[in-house]
Amino acid sequence: MKEFIKDQLKVEVSGSRHLMGIAAANAVGEKINELLKAKQFVNIIFAAAPSQNEFLDELLKRDIDWTRIRAFHMDEYLNLDADAPQGFGNFLKERLFCKAPFKAVHYLNGNAADAEQECLRYADLLNQFPPDVVCLGIGENTHLAFNDPHVADFNDPLLVKIVDLDNACRVQQVNDGCFARIEDVPTHALTLTIPALVNTPFAFAIVPGEKKADAVKHTLNAAISEKYPSTILRTHPDATLFVDDKSGTYI
Repeated sequence: MKEFIKDQLKVEVSGSRHLMGIAAANAVGEKINELLKAKQFVNIIFAAAPSQNEFLDELLKRDIDWTRIRAFHMDEYLNLDADAPQGFGNFLKERLFCKAPFKAVHYLNGNAADAEQECLRYADLLNQFPPDVVCLGIGENTHLAFNDPHVADFNDPLLVKIVDLDNACRVQQVNDGCFARIEDVPTHALTLTIPALVNTPFAFAIVPGEKKADAVKHTLNAAISEKYPSTILRTHPDATLFVDDKSGTYI
């Protein structure tokens, strides 16, 4: 494993996607257990994407008291069928939430009658149970959650908002195998904002695969700006980026 620091961001490069999943799960599991020694409950935001599969599989193998964990997810499509497997809440339910006895799981409802009110409801939950840990991915266009470059705001006054998805983001959903064609990908979503994510004390970004190589390069080398939203991670006081041999091609 190769390790280094860029600005404030710790970077760990593993030799394979599987080893990256193990490294990330080890780090996140250790942090959760450290926090549980000091707090009754720990609040965690999880990303939903195929990029998280190895990490989530490994995390479930760690000795963690899940009955003391409250879970959130960071984004959700608007107006997708409630039982659609592409729904991020459904993805995490299948991969994680139904496999461990969480204290609570708070789902974003992309089919709420009033999407603006759903944003406020979820923001209230985040204020009531401030996240301690965020486990996130980075998009091919360097988005964090669904904060694509054209809607990302490092000083966003909101915690949760409605966004339209840019073309690169929607193409990624096809590249990931989540949808057969771009016409099937929803055009709008709910997302936690950049401040909601990066103001979380401990951040772990899990970013494998060759399609993420350019995004990792920009994350580490581009000027810190909304043009490449993931560059904000380099300002986080306690963030770690996990990449594999493919996504770390340009490192």
